[in-house]
Amino acid sequence: MSKDANNKQFVTEITPQGEDFSRWYIDVIKKADLMDYSPVRGCMVFKPDGYEIWEHIQQELDRRFKETGHRNAYFPLFIPESFFQKEKEHVEGFNPELPWVTEAAGEKLEERLAIRPTSETMIGHMYSKWIQSYRDLPVLINQWANVVRWEKRTLPFLRTSEFLWQEGHTAHETETEARAETMQMLDIYADFVENYLAIPIIKGQKTPSEKFAGAVDTYSIEAMMKDGRAVQAGTSHYMGTNFAEAFEIQYLSRDNTLEFAHTTSWGVSTRLIGSLIMVHGDDRGLVLPPKVAPTQVIMIPIGPPKTRDAVVGRTDELFRELKSAGIRVRVDDNPDVRPGWKFNEYEMRGVPVRLEIGPRDMENGVCVLVSRITGEKKIVQQANLVEEVQAMLEQVHQEMYDRAKQFMEDHFYSVNTLDEMKASMEEQRGFTLAGWCGSEACEDTVKQETGATSRNIPFEPGEKKTTCLVCGDAAKHTVLFARAY
Repeated sequence: MSKDANNKQFVTEITPQGEDFSRWYIDVIKKADLMDYSPVRGCMVFKPDGYEIWEHIQQELDRRFKETGHRNAYFPLFIPESFFQKEKEHVEGFNPELPWVTEAAGEKLEERLAIRPTSETMIGHMYSKWIQSYRDLPVLINQWANVVRWEKRTLPFLRTSEFLWQEGHTAHETETEARAETMQMLDIYADFVENYLAIPIIKGQKTPSEKFAGAVDTYSIEAMMKDGRAVQAGTSHYMGTNFAEAFEIQYLSRDNTLEFAHTTSWGVSTRLIGSLIMVHGDDRGLVLPPKVAPTQVIMIPIGPPKTRDAVVGRTDELFRELKSAGIRVRVDDNPDVRPGWKFNEYEMRGVPVRLEIGPRDMENGVCVLVSRITGEKKIVQQANLVEEVQAMLEQVHQEMYDRAKQFMEDHFYSVNTLDEMKASMEEQRGFTLAGWCGSEACEDTVKQETGATSRNIPFEPGEKKTTCLVCGDAAKHTVLFARAY
């Protein structure tokens, strides 16, 4: 079999989403060369394209954090066991996932060290040293780091034993200031995910059983994947004075009295990469949002060998124009691979825009732009190429968002009873809105009977439910339920 035939088979062997969505997901991320499995169970290797997506996410979020006064710092990977014991609810929430270091340099440690699952305890300890007066507040710090949670079931990008994230930790004088910070960061996440990743989300508050261990209140943004399951795309937590009391983060107030600081934490992780793959991908492979795509435009010169040098020369000139305009662009002028194979390859890799140019295009001063999301071909003047490419990138982003939004609306259901929810879950995929009395027992019943969990209590549910779907009592909340990753 020829090399070209082998390559063509590589591109086309993707399990259809409708046949096996999980298999499709693994096929796509492997064939698109985003990651590879490591020899350590539950851990993965980011290959350059996969890591570059994360870099673009990181750079944009980092810019937004700094615009709101936050600064980056870094805290240790290892956390003494005694730190976790200071905040009981926190350690109980993480204990099943904690890996421990018990020996180093051939000697048993006097105290076990946890490998960071999150940094509230370490940062709480440090803040207690740094904060003495109201003049030291607020403290607005973010950390880009890796964390470890020893997951029993793993899925690349979405749930791995080690993953990359950012975690913001702030301390404030008052509850009002801390709650404002909590909501500000939730809004930053929501705006970023919708306007940068083209993923529609639902903002709301977590139920008490689903909130972050040790938090007073947890808020989330929830996104719908193409198999109808939910992914918690970001969270923001108001911690009250729980960690301040546990770690003695006290300050001398304006009234000259000792007070505990009010703290927050908030974070997103590399599960955003898994989310954008599952929200936008199709049976041809990846569909990458232009703002995070490693390559936004792939240029493919075409035509017979006798015109090759002239076409490639003009392609290189146009390449330099696009690159100087800040567009992430590549040229594939490999003469040993047919254009048709290249078209399939870069579609599979999710490149938002393809640019084709041949000898006749050169004569007419035009080239062809092709949208990954719609397949639309547009003949454009080379003189206006930068503006035309920028416009198509914006169009691709909007089309991606609109399609994902429509999908979520088409798979959003409302029920009044548990039987209705069970029937709905068996017959169709998606999110379900229902009333809830506030009882943990009723929430547990929903999970046991349907496999769905409460995702959040939406700020804007669309309709207000009046009765609990389980017990029939008056509903205290209208809740979003879904099966989730």
